[in-house]
Amino acid sequence: MPRVKFTSALKRFFPNLTETTVPSGNIGEVLQKLESDYPGILHYLVDDAGVLRKHVNIFIRGELIKDRQELSDRVSEQDEIMIMQALSGG
Repeated sequence: MPRVKFTSALKRFFPNLTETTVPSGNIGEVLQKLESDYPGILHYLVDDAGVLRKHVNIFIRGELIKDRQELSDRVSEQDEIMIMQALSGG
């Protein structure tokens, strides 16, 4: 099963967030599974239209996903997914 990793910045908002495995499919399905495990995380990652928020990046096998709107990038059994949040402030 694909493994999902998170940056520590996300753990500030979801303290129980840990590296996890999810069924393969596409990124949208992965995020739905994460929402069932960590209620509220989906709203943090995508906007009301279901588009990946500007401050969030998702990588599959070290490559930035291409489809930030439909979240259709495919995830296979051996993939590693990294979900990152951009830091801002001044």
